[in-house]
Amino acid sequence: MIRGIVSSAVRTALHSAALMCAATLPILATAAPMVSRADRELEQRLLAHIKVLASDDFEGRKPGTEGEAKTLRYLGKEWFDIGLVSGTNDPSHEWFAPVTLIAREPSGYTAQFTGNGRRLGLARDQIVVLTSGTRSLLREAPLLFIGKGSGAELSRNELAGRVAVLLDGDAPSEGPDVSLRQNQLLAQGASAVLTVLDGKRTLAQVRAHRQRTGYALEQDTTGGDLEAFITSEAMANLMRGAGGSLKGLTQAAAEPGFAPVPLDLSVTLEATTRETTIRTHNLIGKLPGRHSEAGAVLLLSHWDHFGICGAPPATDLICNGAVDNASGVAALTEIARRLSRGPQMERDVYFMATTAEEVGLIGAHAFTENPPLPPEQIVAAFNIDSVAIAPKGTPFAIVGRGMTNLDSQIEQVAKAERLRIVPGDEANEFVKRQDGWALLQHDIPAVMVTTAYGKVDLMRAFFEGRYHHPDDDLSRPIELGGAADDVRMLTALTRHFADPRKVPRKIK
Repeated sequence: MIRGIVSSAVRTALHSAALMCAATLPILATAAPMVSRADRELEQRLLAHIKVLASDDFEGRKPGTEGEAKTLRYLGKEWFDIGLVSGTNDPSHEWFAPVTLIAREPSGYTAQFTGNGRRLGLARDQIVVLTSGTRSLLREAPLLFIGKGSGAELSRNELAGRVAVLLDGDAPSEGPDVSLRQNQLLAQGASAVLTVLDGKRTLAQVRAHRQRTGYALEQDTTGGDLEAFITSEAMANLMRGAGGSLKGLTQAAAEPGFAPVPLDLSVTLEATTRETTIRTHNLIGKLPGRHSEAGAVLLLSHWDHFGICGAPPATDLICNGAVDNASGVAALTEIARRLSRGPQMERDVYFMATTAEEVGLIGAHAFTENPPLPPEQIVAAFNIDSVAIAPKGTPFAIVGRGMTNLDSQIEQVAKAERLRIVPGDEANEFVKRQDGWALLQHDIPAVMVTTAYGKVDLMRAFFEGRYHHPDDDLSRPIELGGAADDVRMLTALTRHFADPRKVPRKIK
């Protein structure tokens, strides 16, 4: 290899030639994308926001804590200085839209089984009983064995007043579909569901996952469903005490045409929870357009995380949430800065930092139930979440592709910006894990357009690694190349959708 000293003039000439080539020739797939001075400056601004929001001083940005107060003060000042105005459209709550959460933590339970007219013994460490309400009580209800519950739908008459006894099989220890069968049975009329842990899942795993604190909006806390989980050994003993056999029923349930079997057992179940009221907030700002009556564009990103989430003897106890989602809020703020510096748009543009996303998209749901504008006026909503994942030049994905009428317009903007969108809907695997899902459920067209899912394996690696752990911090560098691309793309998308001449109120 020849090494030499290149004069300043030659370096300048080479640099200018490179810029001219970059402007006139397509970038080859194998070439590293050129990082401009503007991109570097943008990445530095994003990093500066993340350093503040993901610092230990903010204690993990948990709703209802001093960490929330510091987060909202910081973002509110940034947005005000950029030139946004309050977007709550409520003079009594400027900027900060109140959201009241009810946190419920399991506090106690009892379970008493009866068979052949006598009480049957059961140790407390063989069963756990849970409720979604403050207190739920079910007295001497008969048991109906339904096997794996995967056959024909049971009638309400079959389930009414009974406890459905369900075999767990190989259900995973946790995940969005773990309680699907139980919830279906409760919806079909079962008074409670008793799940027999006859597979890989253990009672310890159920306790660890299901006895965490649960959260709901104050107005949505009318539930009181009862669910119980019992070890297979304990259920087998109860069956023997009532003159039956769990093994025999399990074998019968595996045969075609299996029908539910009433058991000579009844049960009294009770479960209680402790309630805590948490007062938190969505932050909503706005860039007013020339014609508010023409509709609005909404950009949103959740500010919250888990606070103090570790336990001794670990030394790092704070879930700082640098990627999830200080990076998203940083991108939202820089998009607002870019848009505020350009010409006034025709439509209003709203910016929202939501609370309580991590515990069930609750801040986004609160927005839809008490919005600052009629939801049908929102032409498009773009959610921004965990964008510090992909390097610069990564293609974009649409999370929510095919679920709205926005796709073709998004692709037009990408083409104009010389940015690539990956085909297909692989990223939709994650659509229910972000605030846009809450908006979609209320008929607000919402998507994520981001490089973070342009290479899905990068996001999967994050979920399997630092996600929701104390090491999602700045102890090691984070990738902001794709985040800067996201800012550029979402700025262009917002201007496009804020123009009624390009995007009518109702997109066909």
